[in-house]
Amino acid sequence: MIRPRRPRLLRTVRAKVLIAVLAAAGLGLGLTGTVSVVVQRGTTDERVDASISQEIEELRAFAAAGIDPRTGRPFTSVADLLRAKIESDLSDEHETALGIVVGGPTYASAVRPFELNTAEVRAVAARLTPDSPVTTTTVTTSAGRIVLSAVPVTVAPTDPAQPAHGVYVVGHELVPEYAVVEDNTRNFAVTAVGALLLVAAVGYLVIVRLLRPLDHLHAAATGVGADDLSHRVPVHGDDDVADLARGFNGMLERLESSFETQRQFLDDAGHELRTPLTIVQGHLELLDPADPADVEETRALVLDELARMTRLVDDLTLLAKARRPDFVRPGQLEAGRLLDDVLDKVVPLGERRWRIDGRAEATVVGDSQRLTQALLQLVSNAVKFTRDGDLVALGSSVDGTHLRFHVRDDGPGIEPGDLDRIFERFGRAATGRGVEGSGLGLSIVTAIAEAHGGRVEVLSTPGVGSTFTLVLPLHPAQTAPSAPPAGTRPVPVGPQGEP
Repeated sequence: MIRPRRPRLLRTVRAKVLIAVLAAAGLGLGLTGTVSVVVQRGTTDERVDASISQEIEELRAFAAAGIDPRTGRPFTSVADLLRAKIESDLSDEHETALGIVVGGPTYASAVRPFELNTAEVRAVAARLTPDSPVTTTTVTTSAGRIVLSAVPVTVAPTDPAQPAHGVYVVGHELVPEYAVVEDNTRNFAVTAVGALLLVAAVGYLVIVRLLRPLDHLHAAATGVGADDLSHRVPVHGDDDVADLARGFNGMLERLESSFETQRQFLDDAGHELRTPLTIVQGHLELLDPADPADVEETRALVLDELARMTRLVDDLTLLAKARRPDFVRPGQLEAGRLLDDVLDKVVPLGERRWRIDGRAEATVVGDSQRLTQALLQLVSNAVKFTRDGDLVALGSSVDGTHLRFHVRDDGPGIEPGDLDRIFERFGRAATGRGVEGSGLGLSIVTAIAEAHGGRVEVLSTPGVGSTFTLVLPLHPAQTAPSAPPAGTRPVPVGPQGEP
């Protein structure tokens, strides 16, 4: 069975939240109103009972005194007692009294808010005997519901012919008393409805404002595609919805970066591999299988181009992984030992004047393998652009907030206009044309530095030389230099870094 879908308006988050708020507010107001009515009715009943009890206590005090206030003499009959009590009553607004002499007259208050001398009341009084307790009941008369208390009264008459037994009845009508409660209930209901309308209006405005980022989120999610990941959600405030928008923007940035890296990898790979593939294809097409010399020459060329393609693919793959979380695996490393290890590895690269400019003894957090790879790449570039006997110097230093590794040489230098281009993929300076390499080395160095939260700086003067520096942030707790770690090889440094 297919259930019909609710209208879209009722399926929105705004509607659900608003309905929930109104339901909670309505339930709270309803419970408050119910408790208020119950308490008010209870208070009314207590007040009515207290008023009736007061009249009965006055009757008992009257009887205990036994003196007729009109004559100053003792009561001679129950009729005198009831008449005197009725005439002296100052009843409440909605209360009246009735004195019934069994077998005799009936006495009623001069001012009566309602008629108490009815058949129902007399029937209640008729059931009482001189030994009966006070009887309280509720009867319905023409005035509505009345709380009735009847008290048997007995006075020994001086004349045996007169009645000795009577009933004192106090009645209190409930309709006017409860009318106040009903008025209060109606006023509360009107106020509650107004409050709910106010809550609905204010709640709607607040909910619309708070959930507006969801509209932006929906628009961004709808507009995002593989061709365009530049959409971002406007973020306002610092609440949970704003955090959601920030998280969504962060996801889009990661996706955009991933797609851009993938796209760039494919473009770079296609562009750079096309040339060696064309060379290999051209030579194979012109190959003379019957000529051993031609076969050997072509074989050597093909193997060389394949080796260059392999190296190119490895470099591109490394750059493609540069934005992955596991590209670097930070750990504790000793800057001095790292510099010594790099120097040991690069000395065989060429007959250069190898030098240590300075050696920072600090323990830092970083990926020693990646940093070694970056320094080796910088040294390899310096070797490529220098000749036998030229200077290639390595060094490290700590300035309190950063650790710096530098590689400098006295090679041809770089023109100012080429300083930015050399860090681009496959970018080369004019002095680097004709030098073997893929053009990805400095891109790899930059990726490693950025993965550590650092950067690469270069100072170069044409005809004088260049200095490339890895600037890496230090962990705050590890900025203090430490003693030279065991196993490192100290290198004495003279003026201007001469060993």
